[in-house]
Amino acid sequence: MCGIVGLFIKNPALESQLGALVAPMLSEMTERGPDSAGMAVYRDPHESGCKVTVLAEGLNFDWSVLESAIKVVFVLSKISVTHNQAVLFVDAPIVDVQHWLDRNYPELSITSAGTNIEIFKGKGDPLDFIEKFDVKSMSGTHALGHTRMATESAITTEHSHPFSTGQDLCLVHNGSLSNHNRLRETLRRRGVNFKTDNDSEVAAGYLSWRLSEGDDLDQALHHAIDDLDGFYTFAIGTKDGFAVMRDPIGCKPAVMAETDDWAAMASEYRAIATLPGAENARIWEPEPTQIYSWKRS
Repeated sequence: MCGIVGLFIKNPALESQLGALVAPMLSEMTERGPDSAGMAVYRDPHESGCKVTVLAEGLNFDWSVLESAIKVVFVLSKISVTHNQAVLFVDAPIVDVQHWLDRNYPELSITSAGTNIEIFKGKGDPLDFIEKFDVKSMSGTHALGHTRMATESAITTEHSHPFSTGQDLCLVHNGSLSNHNRLRETLRRRGVNFKTDNDSEVAAGYLSWRLSEGDDLDQALHHAIDDLDGFYTFAIGTKDGFAVMRDPIGCKPAVMAETDDWAAMASEYRAIATLPGAENARIWEPEPTQIYSWKRS
């Protein structure tokens, strides 16, 4: 079933409240996805290099050893550790940092890379995730969240959403893709790497590949309508905006709303109802195959 939420801040005065606004939205989706939760937040851009979010399998990973090792090779501006995940602020090209981590720390999973994006995931009750990662204190420009009911793959932190397969690109998904196994093999031959058997990661990888081929996000999503079989609602985050699209049938629930201060989407209206000014928002159900997007100027 799963639940997804997205919030794009239009009024810069609200950026400091991003987490406080998203947390109750995510909480309202607990019944739709009690197995795990995750969130992508766009904040604190590191334009002099990159930010890479990494996930350790357990709680006993020694982050101080990683910090010392990185400093031998790169300029590490900051490391921010929360629970079993860390965001590395490195003054080096993203590809170099990713390759170094893959070679030297294969026990770590890279969950996101870019200049703005950070991704956090956790198994279990979404309310525990909100508390554990102090979501309410987060600031930023926009965020996507997901609560998961595992139906097609294991309940692990790695299988939790969001998935990111390109720089500052992430995707959360409610639904099911029928051709994800065949498409995964096609994309692997074209250089896209996958860490799980989750169909949502295939959708994220597909969009990353289309963007690498020269599409903008709208063009990539239009191609997705032809190439991705199944039923789905996608919410996609980019460095400077986010977008929403439903499949041609539009059978998965979704609602959108917008005010002068924010634009939001969720699987159910009760999540949007937690936002300030929701009672005066323009509210609608997204049309199948129509792309709705917002971008920072």
